[in-house]
Amino acid sequence: MPRKPSAAIRMLVLDVDGVMTDGRLHFGPRGEALKLFHVRDGLGIKQVAQAGIEVAVISGRKSKMVDVRCRELGVVHVFQGAKDKLAVLEKLCARLKIEPSACACVGDDLPDIPLMRTVALAFAVADAHPEARHAAHLITKLPGGHGAVREVCDYLLTHSDLTPAGPRRPRQKGRAR
Repeated sequence: MPRKPSAAIRMLVLDVDGVMTDGRLHFGPRGEALKLFHVRDGLGIKQVAQAGIEVAVISGRKSKMVDVRCRELGVVHVFQGAKDKLAVLEKLCARLKIEPSACACVGDDLPDIPLMRTVALAFAVADAHPEARHAAHLITKLPGGHGAVREVCDYLLTHSDLTPAGPRRPRQKGRAR
């Protein structure tokens, strides 16, 4: 699944459960599900946005915690309860006038594979389902919820051909595989 090396990534699409979190759901006594987010992922998301890359979250589940976290990070393109993530991406791309071939995404499981097969650059987190890893162009060293999103953001920021704003800092080795 090669991509065009010179194509700038204009949008990063993230899954939540298993990507921004470790995929586990913690239920409290009142039945609410708690999610744990990694602070370094948040800084990476902010840095990517500052570099001119749109950030979108497309999740199959609905959670108030996701709304809170995305609001805190300044992510305005948040879609929860998505039964067909690819259809959501296509509508968002049309609205923003961004081609899927100018998008990157991070996934971890079967519902993410249609996105991963459509975008220019697909990442799977280290602990992703084998089929999601197979669909990815790159696999992170870190598992979901443990800094994998930051790893992807750092990768995008250190490959100047991938960012609309160009280079932001020297290239680093050893990020995404």
